[in-house]
Amino acid sequence: MNSVFEQLNRGESVTSGLRRVERSEMTHKNPALRAGSTVPERADDSTRGRPSTKPKPDTLRSAAPTRPARAVLEGNKWIVENYEGAEEPIALEVKLTQSVLITRCNRTTIRLNGKANAVSIDSSARCNLIIDSLVSSVDVVKSPNFALQVLGALPTVLLDQVDGATVYLSSESLHTEVLTSKCSSVNVNLPGDDGGDYRECPLPEQLRSVVRDGKVVSEIVEHAA
Repeated sequence: MNSVFEQLNRGESVTSGLRRVERSEMTHKNPALRAGSTVPERADDSTRGRPSTKPKPDTLRSAAPTRPARAVLEGNKWIVENYEGAEEPIALEVKLTQSVLITRCNRTTIRLNGKANAVSIDSSARCNLIIDSLVSSVDVVKSPNFALQVLGALPTVLLDQVDGATVYLSSESLHTEVLTSKCSSVNVNLPGDDGGDYRECPLPEQLRSVVRDGKVVSEIVEHAA
């Protein structure tokens, strides 16, 4: 190792013993030299860069894990998630102090027996909810083709980014407030007289805003039938 450092410390003189390679000795300048070379030829350029046709083993295939469907009570909150096309309604016995979170339940009907505090629904397409009564609200986000039937009393329904929703109110829930944001095709069905058929009432989707007396005033655009 000491001799190696001694050679490096010589500076530019370390290359004084090297011989200059003449042009006639360069293989890339002389095809005749390449022909007699013992270096093996490279593979045909036509195969370079070509993707391998060897199939990947199944163990390398990436697949999203399937989460199990469950309906469990954690503390005072019911967690209902990952149901896909459930054949039977998911029935829960709820209490006044409990809330319900429903997420990723597609083409599934959920029945709440009793009076709960609140219900939140997220990312659940074609989810049907049947409730007796609630203390506060049903909050629905990004759940297209949602359906709600209220048998008792319900103060508030909140719909956010819901494309297609049907709400059936009972005679006890005629004072329910329905708040919508970025929604379309929302219909509220009111009970008929003497237990008759429901009367469908579509919620407005289009607003007109004008300036009046220096203020912006928004009005519902009603389309004549």
